[in-house]
Amino acid sequence: MKKFTIRDFTQVALVAAIYVVLTVTPPLNAISYGAYQFRVSEMLVFLAFYNRKYIAGITLGCMIANLYSFGLIDVVVGGSQTFVFLTLGVILFDRYKDQYLFNGLFNKAFFYFSLLFAASMFTIAAELYVVSNAPFLMTWFTSAVGEFASLLIGSLMMDKLGKRIELTA
Repeated sequence: MKKFTIRDFTQVALVAAIYVVLTVTPPLNAISYGAYQFRVSEMLVFLAFYNRKYIAGITLGCMIANLYSFGLIDVVVGGSQTFVFLTLGVILFDRYKDQYLFNGLFNKAFFYFSLLFAASMFTIAAELYVVSNAPFLMTWFTSAVGEFASLLIGSLMMDKLGKRIELTA
């Protein structure tokens, strides 16, 4: 296993910081929390397909951003959900990252991951059910739709960016 360098730590910290800024900064914060979420910052999850070190940065960024919502419970639930399903998605779908769907529109790995991660929003729905009495099924549906939409848009952007900038380093 490769040791993390100072450069790696810096890149991971930058990804975490960008995630936080894209989540908590007005006006993006208005759409980043609750049952109807559309986090612009979620596009960063696709960095993990280029280099797995970014799983740490995205998870850390999510945990810090979640401090601004329901506090520690959201840090633990949201951070765990991000870490587990991001890692699982990269492991399951990494082999498809050079394939495309819908006449080359969507990266196959990114599309499959978007479906998985949207489905994983049951964890957030369960959290919102416990902390705010939100209806579980409706909250799962709305948060999954918002997550899927933000990931699809993010996948298009990150795929284009990945073709122009070296993201594997």
